[in-house]
Amino acid sequence: MAFTGGVVLGVALLDVLPESVGKLHAGDTVGLAMAGGFLGFFVLSRLLILHHRDDPEHAAGHNQVGIAGAAALSFHSFLDGFGIGAAFAVSTAIGVAVLIAVVSHDFADGMNTVTFVMSQDGNARLASRWLLVDALAPVGGALVGAAVHVSGHTLGVGLAIYAGIFLSIGAGELLPEAHSETSAARIVLTVAGFLLLFVITRLTAL
Repeated sequence: MAFTGGVVLGVALLDVLPESVGKLHAGDTVGLAMAGGFLGFFVLSRLLILHHRDDPEHAAGHNQVGIAGAAALSFHSFLDGFGIGAAFAVSTAIGVAVLIAVVSHDFADGMNTVTFVMSQDGNARLASRWLLVDALAPVGGALVGAAVHVSGHTLGVGLAIYAGIFLSIGAGELLPEAHSETSAARIVLTVAGFLLLFVITRLTAL
Protein backbone atom coordinates (compact mmCIF):
# COMPACT_ATOMS: atom_id res chain seq x y z
CA MET A 1 0.00 0.00 0.00
CA ALA A 2 2.82 2.43 0.88
CA PHE A 3 4.71 1.63 -2.33
CA THR A 4 1.53 1.85 -4.40
CA GLY A 5 0.74 5.26 -2.93
CA GLY A 6 4.13 6.55 -4.05
CA VAL A 7 3.65 5.09 -7.53
CA VAL A 8 0.20 6.65 -7.96
CA LEU A 9 1.42 10.07 -6.80
CA GLY A 10 4.41 9.78 -9.12
CA VAL A 11 2.19 9.09 -12.11
CA ALA A 12 -0.05 12.05 -11.26
CA LEU A 13 2.69 14.61 -10.64
CA LEU A 14 5.52 13.46 -12.91
CA ASP A 15 3.71 12.14 -15.96
CA VAL A 16 -0.01 12.84 -16.36
CA LEU A 17 0.02 16.42 -15.06
CA PRO A 18 3.01 17.61 -17.15
CA GLU A 19 1.43 16.04 -20.24
CA SER A 20 -1.78 17.94 -19.54
CA VAL A 21 0.09 21.22 -19.13
CA GLY A 22 1.90 20.59 -22.40
CA LYS A 23 -1.36 20.15 -24.27
CA LEU A 24 -3.35 22.99 -22.71
CA HIS A 25 -0.72 25.70 -22.10
CA ALA A 26 -3.21 27.20 -19.64
CA GLY A 27 -2.50 26.92 -15.94
CA ASP A 28 -6.00 27.95 -14.87
CA THR A 29 -7.66 25.27 -16.98
CA VAL A 30 -5.27 22.59 -15.73
CA GLY A 31 -5.78 23.64 -12.12
CA LEU A 32 -9.56 23.66 -12.35
CA ALA A 33 -9.71 20.31 -14.15
CA MET A 34 -7.33 18.69 -11.68
CA ALA A 35 -9.25 20.10 -8.71
CA GLY A 36 -12.47 18.81 -10.25
CA GLY A 37 -11.00 15.33 -10.60
CA PHE A 38 -9.65 15.37 -7.05
CA LEU A 39 -12.83 16.62 -5.39
CA GLY A 40 -15.14 14.63 -7.64
CA PHE A 41 -13.46 11.34 -6.82
CA PHE A 42 -13.25 12.23 -3.14
CA VAL A 43 -16.97 12.98 -2.91
CA LEU A 44 -18.03 9.92 -4.93
CA SER A 45 -15.78 7.59 -2.96
CA ARG A 46 -17.40 8.79 0.26
CA LEU A 47 -20.98 8.69 -1.03
CA LEU A 48 -20.63 5.20 -2.49
CA ILE A 49 -18.46 3.85 0.34
CA LEU A 50 -15.94 2.62 -2.23
CA HIS A 51 -12.84 2.51 -0.11
CA HIS A 52 -13.68 1.24 3.38
CA ARG A 53 -11.18 -1.57 2.78
CA ASP A 54 -10.18 -2.00 6.39
CA ASP A 55 -13.67 -1.77 7.84
CA PRO A 56 -16.13 -3.97 5.93
CA GLU A 57 -18.49 -4.19 8.90
CA HIS A 58 -18.76 -0.42 8.96
CA ALA A 59 -19.43 -0.35 5.22
CA ALA A 60 -22.10 -3.03 5.58
CA GLY A 61 -24.06 -0.69 7.82
CA HIS A 62 -24.68 1.76 5.01
CA ASN A 63 -27.53 1.60 2.52
CA GLN A 64 -25.32 1.91 -0.56
CA VAL A 65 -23.49 -1.40 -0.35
CA GLY A 66 -23.87 -4.85 -1.83
CA ILE A 67 -24.85 -4.78 -5.48
CA ALA A 68 -24.72 -0.99 -5.67
CA GLY A 69 -21.19 -0.96 -4.28
CA ALA A 70 -20.04 -3.72 -6.63
CA ALA A 71 -21.58 -1.93 -9.61
CA ALA A 72 -19.93 1.34 -8.61
CA LEU A 73 -16.54 -0.35 -8.28
CA SER A 74 -16.97 -2.00 -11.68
CA PHE A 75 -17.81 1.37 -13.23
CA HIS A 76 -14.74 2.80 -11.51
CA SER A 77 -12.68 0.01 -13.12
CA PHE A 78 -14.23 0.82 -16.50
CA LEU A 79 -13.15 4.45 -16.12
CA ASP A 80 -9.66 3.27 -15.15
CA GLY A 81 -9.54 1.28 -18.38
CA PHE A 82 -10.84 4.24 -20.37
CA GLY A 83 -8.04 6.34 -18.90
CA ILE A 84 -5.48 3.73 -19.97
CA GLY A 85 -6.81 3.66 -23.53
CA ALA A 86 -6.90 7.44 -23.76
CA ALA A 87 -3.38 7.70 -22.31
CA PHE A 88 -1.98 5.30 -24.91
CA ALA A 89 -3.66 7.46 -27.55
CA VAL A 90 -1.47 10.33 -26.32
CA SER A 91 1.79 8.34 -26.19
CA THR A 92 3.09 4.91 -25.29
CA ALA A 93 5.11 6.34 -22.40
CA ILE A 94 2.18 7.97 -20.64
CA GLY A 95 0.02 4.94 -21.41
CA VAL A 96 2.48 2.63 -19.65
CA ALA A 97 2.69 4.97 -16.64
CA VAL A 98 -1.09 5.15 -16.27
CA LEU A 99 -1.33 1.37 -16.69
CA ILE A 100 1.16 0.87 -13.85
CA ALA A 101 -0.78 3.20 -11.56
CA VAL A 102 -4.12 1.57 -12.33
CA VAL A 103 -2.88 -2.00 -11.91
CA SER A 104 -1.09 -1.11 -8.67
CA HIS A 105 -4.30 -0.01 -6.92
CA ASP A 106 -6.93 -2.07 -8.75
CA PHE A 107 -6.37 -5.34 -6.90
CA ALA A 108 -7.93 -3.89 -3.76
CA ASP A 109 -10.99 -2.84 -5.75
CA GLY A 110 -11.47 -6.45 -6.83
CA MET A 111 -11.39 -7.57 -3.21
CA ASN A 112 -13.83 -4.81 -2.31
CA THR A 113 -16.24 -5.99 -5.00
CA VAL A 114 -16.42 -9.41 -3.34
CA THR A 115 -16.67 -7.85 0.12
CA PHE A 116 -19.62 -5.65 -0.83
CA VAL A 117 -21.65 -8.51 -2.31
CA MET A 118 -20.82 -10.95 0.49
CA SER A 119 -21.73 -8.35 3.11
CA GLN A 120 -25.21 -8.11 1.63
CA ASP A 121 -26.30 -11.75 1.45
CA GLY A 122 -23.23 -13.97 1.48
CA ASN A 123 -23.88 -15.18 -2.09
CA ALA A 124 -20.47 -16.47 -3.20
CA ARG A 125 -21.62 -17.22 -6.76
CA LEU A 126 -22.97 -13.69 -7.21
CA ALA A 127 -19.76 -12.29 -5.74
CA SER A 128 -17.74 -14.30 -8.27
CA ARG A 129 -19.83 -12.93 -11.13
CA TRP A 130 -19.30 -9.36 -10.00
CA LEU A 131 -15.58 -10.04 -9.60
CA LEU A 132 -15.51 -11.18 -13.24
CA VAL A 133 -17.37 -8.02 -14.28
CA ASP A 134 -14.88 -5.90 -12.34
CA ALA A 135 -11.96 -7.74 -13.97
CA LEU A 136 -13.32 -7.27 -17.51
CA ALA A 137 -14.45 -3.66 -17.03
CA PRO A 138 -10.96 -2.13 -17.48
CA VAL A 139 -10.50 -4.07 -20.73
CA GLY A 140 -13.75 -2.68 -22.11
CA GLY A 141 -12.85 0.78 -20.90
CA ALA A 142 -9.41 0.61 -22.54
CA LEU A 143 -10.93 -0.43 -25.87
CA VAL A 144 -13.40 2.45 -25.74
CA GLY A 145 -10.71 4.91 -24.66
CA ALA A 146 -8.42 3.87 -27.51
CA ALA A 147 -11.22 3.99 -30.09
CA VAL A 148 -12.59 7.43 -29.18
CA HIS A 149 -10.82 10.25 -31.02
CA VAL A 150 -10.81 13.59 -29.20
CA SER A 151 -9.06 16.92 -29.69
CA GLY A 152 -5.77 17.80 -28.02
CA HIS A 153 -7.56 20.27 -25.75
CA THR A 154 -10.07 17.65 -24.61
CA LEU A 155 -7.26 15.18 -23.97
CA GLY A 156 -5.44 17.81 -21.93
CA VAL A 157 -8.49 18.45 -19.77
CA GLY A 158 -9.08 14.72 -19.37
CA LEU A 159 -5.48 14.14 -18.32
CA ALA A 160 -5.71 16.94 -15.75
CA ILE A 161 -8.89 15.39 -14.34
CA TYR A 162 -7.17 12.02 -14.19
CA ALA A 163 -4.18 13.58 -12.42
CA GLY A 164 -6.60 14.92 -9.80
CA ILE A 165 -8.19 11.48 -9.42
CA PHE A 166 -4.78 9.86 -8.94
CA LEU A 167 -3.88 12.50 -6.36
CA SER A 168 -7.13 11.78 -4.52
CA ILE A 169 -6.46 8.02 -4.57
CA GLY A 170 -2.83 8.39 -3.53
CA ALA A 171 -2.92 11.24 -1.03
CA GLY A 172 -6.48 10.78 0.21
CA GLU A 173 -6.78 6.99 0.34
CA LEU A 174 -3.62 4.91 -0.08
CA LEU A 175 -1.05 6.91 1.88
CA PRO A 176 -3.24 7.62 4.95
CA GLU A 177 -4.06 3.90 5.09
CA ALA A 178 -0.45 2.84 4.63
CA HIS A 179 0.91 5.33 7.16
CA SER A 180 -1.76 4.97 9.85
CA GLU A 181 1.14 3.77 12.00
CA THR A 182 4.60 5.31 11.88
CA SER A 183 7.07 3.07 10.09
CA ALA A 184 10.42 3.93 8.55
CA ALA A 185 10.08 1.01 6.14
CA ARG A 186 6.75 2.32 4.83
CA ILE A 187 8.22 5.77 4.32
CA VAL A 188 11.06 4.24 2.31
CA LEU A 189 8.56 2.24 0.23
CA THR A 190 6.52 5.36 -0.56
CA VAL A 191 9.61 7.31 -1.63
CA ALA A 192 10.78 4.29 -3.65
CA GLY A 193 7.47 4.13 -5.50
CA PHE A 194 7.67 7.82 -6.34
CA LEU A 195 11.31 7.53 -7.45
CA LEU A 196 10.47 4.52 -9.62
CA LEU A 197 8.05 6.67 -11.62
CA PHE A 198 10.64 9.45 -11.77
CA VAL A 199 13.13 7.04 -13.36
CA ILE A 200 10.51 5.63 -15.75
CA THR A 201 9.45 9.10 -16.92
CA ARG A 202 13.06 10.14 -17.46
CA LEU A 203 13.90 6.98 -19.42
CA THR A 204 10.81 7.20 -21.63
CA ALA A 205 11.63 10.84 -22.38
CA LEU A 206 15.00 9.91 -23.91
